[in-house]
Amino acid sequence: MSTIINPTMDKRMAEIAEKVHNGQRLSLEDGVYLYQSEDILTIGQLANEVNLRKNGKKVYFIENMSLYFTNVCEAHCAFCNFRKDEGEEGSYTLSGSEMVRYVEENITPGVREFHIVGGHNNNVPFQYYVDSLAALNERFPEVTIKAYTAAEIDFFTRISGLSIEEVLRALQGAGLKSLTGGGAEILSDEYRQKMRVDKANVDRYLEVHRTAHKIGMRTHTTMLYGSIESHEDRINHMIQIRELQDETNGFMVFIPLSMQPKSRNASIMRRNSAYEDLKTIAISRLMLDNIDHIKAYFINIGTQLTQMALTFGASDAHGTIVKERISHAAGALTPEGLTRKELIWLIKGAGRIPVERDTFYNEVEVYE
Repeated sequence: MSTIINPTMDKRMAEIAEKVHNGQRLSLEDGVYLYQSEDILTIGQLANEVNLRKNGKKVYFIENMSLYFTNVCEAHCAFCNFRKDEGEEGSYTLSGSEMVRYVEENITPGVREFHIVGGHNNNVPFQYYVDSLAALNERFPEVTIKAYTAAEIDFFTRISGLSIEEVLRALQGAGLKSLTGGGAEILSDEYRQKMRVDKANVDRYLEVHRTAHKIGMRTHTTMLYGSIESHEDRINHMIQIRELQDETNGFMVFIPLSMQPKSRNASIMRRNSAYEDLKTIAISRLMLDNIDHIKAYFINIGTQLTQMALTFGASDAHGTIVKERISHAAGALTPEGLTRKELIWLIKGAGRIPVERDTFYNEVEVYE
C-alpha cells in the first residue's frame, strides 16, 4: 500500500509508483522520466520505501583508512586533478615499507579496512603493486585490504602480460579481499572518448568485475556524474551494472559520485546542485533493485546532505577515511574524514540506526 499522498501526481509517476510498490523492475524510460520529473519528494519517498524494505532503518558505516601509494599516472582523464607525471613537482611513489610507516603514524584504533587506489604508474612493474599489498598485509593482517579499481586491474594486465584472472589471483595471494568501485565514470564509450578517459573501456570495466565475482571476490561499483553525460547515459550506466549483478550477484554497493570541479575556489555553478545529488541517489536506489546498498559519499556531497540522503534511499554513510585526497585534489570542500562518533551522530541525526560494519557488510556493532 502506498504511503505517498500527492494529489497532483501525474499518471506516469503513478504508474512508476505502482511498479515500486509491487517490486517490479523499472525500465530505461522510467529512469529517464524520473530524472526529468520535478517531483523530487515523490521520488525520494519511493526510494525510501525500497530502502526500508531492504535494510529497515539501519545505516552502515566502517572504520577505514584511505591510502594512495602513487599519484603518478599515464592517463590524462579530463576530470582528474590528482594525477602527476613522473618527476613533476608533488609526484610520489611510496614503497611498501614507506606506506607501513605512514599507516603506523596515522592509523586510528578500530580501523578495519584499507581503501587503496592510485595512479596508473607504468614506471614500476606489476610486482610493485603486489608487493605493496603484501607489505601492508604482513604488518596489519587484521585489516581487510580493499584495493584498486577495475581500471587499475586492466592497467596491470597491460604492464604484466597476464590475464585479468591471473592479475586478480596474484593480488589475492598478497592479501587483496575486494575491489574498489572507481574507474567506472560513465559506462559509455562515447562519453569516455569525449572526457579523455584514458583507461579501461566499458567492456573491460565490466569484465574485470565479472572475473572478480567469478573467483569469489565481492566488489563495489560507482558512477561519476555531473559533467557532459545525459540522463539517459546515467540510466544506461545503472542498467549495465544491474545486468551484471543479475549474472553474478557480486556487487555489494553502488556509489554515485558527484563530480567535483578542479579548484576549491570554483563557482557554485560549477558544482552539482543538492537537488541533483539527492535525485541521483534516489533514482539509483529505484533502478538498482538487485543491489543491497546505495552509498551517500559525504566526501563529495557533504555531511548534511548525506543525512538527507538517508531518507532518499541511501543505506551507507561510508567511513572514517582519515585523509581523502582524490576528491579534495579536485576541489571538494568537505571534511577529509570523520570520526566514529561523528558518523554515529550523523546517522542518528537523520532518525536512523547506525551500524558499524566490516568490508562485507557483516554487522560489527549496532548503536541503538
